[in-house]
Parts: sequence; C-alpha cells; structure tokens
Amino acid sequence: MNYLFILNDSPYGSERTFNAVRLAESLIRQEGNAVRLFLMGDAAVAGHGGQKVPKGYYNLQQMLSIVVRHGGEIGVCGTCMDARGIKAEELFEGAHRSTMDELTQWTTAAEKVLVF
Repeated sequence: MNYLFILNDSPYGSERTFNAVRLAESLIRQEGNAVRLFLMGDAAVAGHGGQKVPKGYYNLQQMLSIVVRHGGEIGVCGTCMDARGIKAEELFEGAHRSTMDELTQWTTAAEKVLVF
C-alpha cells in the first residue's frame, strides 16, 4: 500500500508531527508498504539537520531517518523552507527540497493520504 503523510505542525510543541512519524515508522516496517512524508508549514523545520533535544526527549530527525533507512521518502516544501530561512544543504540526509508539483504527483500516486 502506498501512503502519503502531509505534516503541517511544528516538530516540537504539539505531538501531531511526532505521532505522524511514529505511524509512518510502523507502516514502513511492514512489508509491501511505501511511505512518503511531505513537510510543509511549520513541519518544514523537522527536516532541518543537526537537531539537538534534551536528554530523554524524542528527536524527529532520528525518527525521520529511520523512515528513510527503510525506503521512505521525505520532501520538504521549498516555499516553506524559504519562509523559515532553511537552505537545502541544511536538511538532514535523506530529506530533499520539494515542490507543490511533487506533492501533487505523490498525492495522485498514493492509495492513502493522511494529514497531520
């Protein structure tokens, strides 16, 4: 099954992005599933590399990297990156600067779209 997650909330503050990534991790570990995540709005910050969080707190960069290691794709809205001063080279390995055109393609290819 092909899943697309569209994330809008900041990586830290609410738990919406955290919970979306937890579900994405679980789905990508099941054989036969493909998972893509599109980070837009404040969720674009989750794609920033070098995240340092307090000991014992979840780290979204590490969680998203697990999705990538299992074959998932992470696209980060370029317009949203620009608005937040994030450069493509600052994204963690496995995330890429993306576009609404790519989100459109991912949406039409997905069998399930989940919006957080």
